Amino acid sequence: MENLKVLRKAKHLSQQKLADILHISQQSVYKYENDITSPDIETLTNMSDFFDTSIDYLVGNTDISRKIENVSPNDLNKEETHLVENYRQLPTNYRKLIQALMDEYLNILNS
Repeated sequence: MENLKVLRKAKHLSQQKLADILHISQQSVYKYENDITSPDIETLTNMSDFFDTSIDYLVGNTDISRKIENVSPNDLNKEETHLVENYRQLPTNYRKLIQALMDEYLNILNS
């Protein structure tokens, strides 16, 4: 769970504050971060949702910190492929901004 500490510190959270958010004890956060014990699946799911990451990243099975999404293959041209690749590199909050901007432009065009 080495990535838990990294994610917690990136959000400037104390162990106690994270514990409060996840409805667990501060001691549990300490034990998870120091590999003394492992969280149950419900706690792992809550952590991954809170940090918007995958359980695999939390437990150290991948270096990819963003959630891995199911994607279906599409026929894309070079410009579309470039846009998708750039989009996937953005943090979630920036993705939401891009989506809102596109929706607004489409609403204007369709009015």
